[in-house]
Amino acid sequence: MTVRTDWTRPEIAALFDLRFDDLMFGAQSVHRAHHAAGEVQLCTLLSIKTGGCPEDCGYCSQSASADTGLKAEKLMDVDAVLASAAEAKAAGSQRFCMGAAWREPKDRDMGAIVEMVSGVKRMGLETCMTLGMLSSEQAQRLADAGLDYYNHNIDTSPENYRNVITTRTFQERVDTLAEVRAAGINVCCGGIVGMGETRADRVGFIHALATLPQHPESVPVNALVPVKGTVLGNMLANTPLAKIDDVEFVRTVAVARVTMPMSMVRLSAGRESMSEATQALCFMAGANSIFTGDKLLTTGNAGGGADASLFAKLGLKPMEAEEPLRVAAA
Repeated sequence: MTVRTDWTRPEIAALFDLRFDDLMFGAQSVHRAHHAAGEVQLCTLLSIKTGGCPEDCGYCSQSASADTGLKAEKLMDVDAVLASAAEAKAAGSQRFCMGAAWREPKDRDMGAIVEMVSGVKRMGLETCMTLGMLSSEQAQRLADAGLDYYNHNIDTSPENYRNVITTRTFQERVDTLAEVRAAGINVCCGGIVGMGETRADRVGFIHALATLPQHPESVPVNALVPVKGTVLGNMLANTPLAKIDDVEFVRTVAVARVTMPMSMVRLSAGRESMSEATQALCFMAGANSIFTGDKLLTTGNAGGGADASLFAKLGLKPMEAEEPLRVAAA
């Protein structure tokens, strides 16, 4: 099956318009052609630097412009991060993701960041970081430390982007992805649905990812968790009908799978409020990665016990760890 990077918006819109069972059948067929059926990667996400971010992302409780009561904290100590990584590995996680609420990392913090990456890597875990925008030098330092994945989401369609974020541009997001690629680090890039966007925006979001020169190796699909005090949280509290319905969310996951067949599609934020049936449909649609544990960066998550129970019901099993492929530096 050919991996395409020349998808058109009409083609992607046609996938969204398919009868639901046909879309699910197509997505599951693509999934089984490229991935082991019934296996799901378990990942853990830790906020290594919480709050005080100067960006104005309308969904984010960590933005300094949000009125959520979240206090800005300093970067965690390296030993504390490594202790959390060890706990995650003991609980069955394969990938350990570390996120810092920064516009971009300062050079003075890179030494500690590099220690975190190399320390987690020595434990046999896949490593992922999300630190905001990167310079080419910073990306190379992360690559030299052994970073496997760098997360930098595009969030939404290019057309809808300014409705969500005004402090940096869509192109700046894409430029950071290029720096990550040039350093030889795998890309983790997805976005958020349920922010009051239209289906055309969801088409544009998938199109932007599926037409990158190389598909992201990991594609997180988040459902908005509306947090009181954020722009979108306050807006959707007054317009509940703007929230995406479960079937449309599953469609988005399925279209991501069809258009990016080799990528890991991660069912990410918002899962704690989904029914088991909705999560099951997402796995059928081709999602094969989740965040496990009780907390994501600042919001709640389903928890390991709930995940184990759901996996038992569905006959799913955690994916076994293996050395991730490294992309060639550009």
